[in-house]
Amino acid sequence: MANLVVHFEIHASEPQRLIDFYSELLGWGFEQFGETPYWTIATGEGAINEVNTPGFGINGGLALREGPRPEPGAPVNGGNIVVSVDDADAAYARAIELGGAGAVPPEELAGVGRVAYLHDPDGNLFGIISDTLADGSSATAS
Repeated sequence: MANLVVHFEIHASEPQRLIDFYSELLGWGFEQFGETPYWTIATGEGAINEVNTPGFGINGGLALREGPRPEPGAPVNGGNIVVSVDDADAAYARAIELGGAGAVPPEELAGVGRVAYLHDPDGNLFGIISDTLADGSSATAS
């Protein structure tokens, strides 16, 4: 199983702020890794687990940011993650309520689903996607 993405990391100037944001928005679980300023992220059932059993998703980590956070309007300076959600419009609105900022509002992509991009409270860009389109149909339906 070489060349598969098996982990992601989010960098945080204020780790607890992002732990609260992603826990509330997506239900992710965080656990500090020893005494270091690093937290493992459990994204939920279906993710690759501790014994490297393949799943449909991956888990990740939250690291203390080394340096200043990205300024608004700065180019993307790291990898981007896209998270599958049940309802992209509802998740987008909830993220903004929780202190995130919209980057690209939800839009329908034929054959893909409903996609949006946001900035978390520390300026990290992330995407959300649901297979339900605004008209209630599924992007995977024929």
